[in-house]
Amino acid sequence: MRADLLLHALHMAHPPLLRRPHGRLALLSLLACGAAWAQQAPAPAAVTPPGHMLAEIQVIPRPVGTANDRYKHVDAAIAVIQASGLRYEVHGLGTVVEGPPDKVWPLLQAVHQATLEAGAERTLSIIKVSSGAQAGGPRVEDLVRKFRP
Repeated sequence: MRADLLLHALHMAHPPLLRRPHGRLALLSLLACGAAWAQQAPAPAAVTPPGHMLAEIQVIPRPVGTANDRYKHVDAAIAVIQASGLRYEVHGLGTVVEGPPDKVWPLLQAVHQATLEAGAERTLSIIKVSSGAQAGGPRVEDLVRKFRP
């Protein structure tokens, strides 16, 4: 964007800033530094995700379902998890999923979206995620084995 157009836009948004004695010069210097930094900034290093992730998701759509199908929107979310091919456990207040992060993260988004696509007016998703820096990590079974009959 040209500097004169940017100054005009900023003047419209923040007139007191540009009325100060050195406001325009300071602003242009700041913009020039920012542009130079953006050109010189190194690209962020690629992060290799760990090999295993646990996630628990609870969807709270409004309404939860319809008069004919009380949990229609929640069931739509669970159906997405079932179709994912990942290990999962449905619980009364959420569903635990485990697998590689590159599959779990998009699944969490798809589960949230499924409630809206099923007809919910809005939805809230509560998500807990656990993963480690190293490959592997505990599985759901490892964490709950001693509490099961």
